Amino acid sequence: MDNLKIENLTKIYDGKTVLNKISFEVKSGEFLSILGPSGCGKTTLLKILIGIEKTNSGSIFKGKEDITKADPSKRGMGIVFQNYCLFPNMTVLQNVMYALNIKIKNKDEARKLSLEMLELVKMEEHKNKYPHELSGGQQQRVAIARALASDPKILLCDEATSALDNNS
Repeated sequence: MDNLKIENLTKIYDGKTVLNKISFEVKSGEFLSILGPSGCGKTTLLKILIGIEKTNSGSIFKGKEDITKADPSKRGMGIVFQNYCLFPNMTVLQNVMYALNIKIKNKDEARKLSLEMLELVKMEEHKNKYPHELSGGQQQRVAIARALASDPKILLCDEATSALDNNS
């Protein structure tokens, strides 16, 4: 597994500095929790790390590779957002398989792996349901399965367990 190193990351929206020269390193096998009030930039930081938001300045390294400007699909990271981000027109199984459509060309293999991930999060019996037919906790477990299906080297979580029961 690769280290993740952030150097002097800055993000400015409409003249307001949201992230100001943030620097830290997470070594292989470590967990890092970022705490702060709503609106302080936690989600913005995760979006920059995953590559769906650009930084104004600073660098992101995965191992020795500078991934600051790399395409999100090339970063080897997965993300689970607080608001699930499931596709409403796709079944549970299709939502999990979506993460594999680019990575695995063999649909049978993608389906098998997706079913394994759904079993891992105890959602295999709901594979043919649509997101609107699920509770918030169930939707979150599908989002987690989708993130894990692509076997990311780094997993980013934005309050990923907030909708889950203690028993989930």
